[in-house]
Amino acid sequence: MSERLCTVLLYSDDQQVRDRMRLAVGTRPAPGIQIEFVEASDYAGCVRLVDDYEIDLMLLDGEASPGGGLGIARQIKDDRDDAPPTCVVIARAADRWLASYAQVDGVLMHPLDPVTTGTTVAELLHTHAAA
Repeated sequence: MSERLCTVLLYSDDQQVRDRMRLAVGTRPAPGIQIEFVEASDYAGCVRLVDDYEIDLMLLDGEASPGGGLGIARQIKDDRDDAPPTCVVIARAADRWLASYAQVDGVLMHPLDPVTTGTTVAELLHTHAAA
């Protein structure tokens, strides 16, 4: 079985949060999937990476400032017919309704659990690869 190389965009204004995201996902979250990461610390960087790379999944920090991951997710989904699947990391369970409004495909909670994070990312990559 060959491995599928997937590009995951990590977004947060905080380098430590991006590091935690990367560690929680890992480079092989499931058999047959290998991850490479690209990173952005602001909205313009996210858009540039989505334009320049074939992004398989965006993992966005919903707590980032000034541009939160929920707003970025919604804007990219509104602006692009080919928007990649999106998973947002939020700090409050009450923000799940905002994630729904932002049309995200997955929601994770801070602090990130590596098992849940890896499983969620792998499921989103499998689901959207089949679509």
